[in-house]
Amino acid sequence: MRVFVAGATGVIGHRLVPLLLFAGHEVVALTRRERAAAGLRALGAEPVVADALDRDAMLAAVGRARPDAVMHQLTDLSGGSSDANAALRIHGTRNLVDAALAAGVRRIVAQSIAWAYAPGPDPASEETALDLGAPPPRQTTIGGIAALEAAAREVPEWVVLRYGQLYGAGTWYAPDGLRADDARAGRLTANDDVTSFVHVDDAAAAAVAALGWPRGAVNVCDDEPARGRDWVPVFCRAVGAEEPSANGVPRSPWARGASNRHARLELGWSPRHQSWRSGFAG
Repeated sequence: MRVFVAGATGVIGHRLVPLLLFAGHEVVALTRRERAAAGLRALGAEPVVADALDRDAMLAAVGRARPDAVMHQLTDLSGGSSDANAALRIHGTRNLVDAALAAGVRRIVAQSIAWAYAPGPDPASEETALDLGAPPPRQTTIGGIAALEAAAREVPEWVVLRYGQLYGAGTWYAPDGLRADDARAGRLTANDDVTSFVHVDDAAAAAVAALGWPRGAVNVCDDEPARGRDWVPVFCRAVGAEEPSANGVPRSPWARGASNRHARLELGWSPRHQSWRSGFAG
């Protein structure tokens, strides 16, 4: 299969490109950075330098590539701005989907998140509604995700991967990441909010597998949704930070985690890192 990877040098993308090539796919790899092209070419990919926010450039790039599938792994997280990331999800996705449709592409695999669900007591399934009525600032993230998923559904064979919180090298939860900085500064809270995690290597592997999955949304996360009072101390120990005391702040109703039951039982996917308990340590 010829696959157009948007976001080829991101935290998932730079793992995804070699996996796709190893699986025998042809890869056209999109990057905004000219200096990244040589590295992509050395891997065996065909690099394309363009900005996903430039509509004409995207139409031209996908049109020239004529891929069988588009892999959407675009994010803007380096500065920690939810506004910038939401804007890319809205406008970058719109450009990418329009380019795919214009080129006759029938399959898209798109990155979404597993913490955009409406409030509830239990880990969310894929049938759970998104939290469209969320107040600011959460509404910024939810609005971006809703626009991304709606656009992806315009492609006939769409798969939306709702990833848990990514951890592993290059993520915010790496020892040199933003959340590790927060932990060492005492800014992490050990409360009852529930989070679902996924190791970034498992996230990339799921994207490759998704090229053969039926259309729909899929929660891609590990087997153990966890309260902050459980995972925060483990994470702090892993990154050399002092463990915070648990507090009595009630759980945010939307912080419910997500279930990977659909991926495991119906799609045959399971994470190699089954729990953050061992994953944080390496």
